[in-house]
Amino acid sequence: MFPYPEQYRTATPPLTTTFMVFWALLSHSVFADASPFALYPLIILFPFVILCHGYLIWLAKGMSRLDQCFYALVHIPLAFVVWTFTIMLVNGEAFS
Repeated sequence: MFPYPEQYRTATPPLTTTFMVFWALLSHSVFADASPFALYPLIILFPFVILCHGYLIWLAKGMSRLDQCFYALVHIPLAFVVWTFTIMLVNGEAFS
């Protein structure tokens, strides 16, 4: 069905992180501060990124597994920073 399924699987974690940013920007402009409808998808997306990286490591073979581990080692901390700031944006002035 898909011509390059490995590339689609590899692109899933960064696309999820990109979706976090777009969801935060969209929901911040549409919903009130600390809206559960805007906040709960963000809370679910970061563990989804970690699970995607775990799946990619599990699926890889040989030296490619080391490449996937390095990919996860670089992307997960960056995604955590993005996730933290998107949650802060969606919460707005709710904590002050």
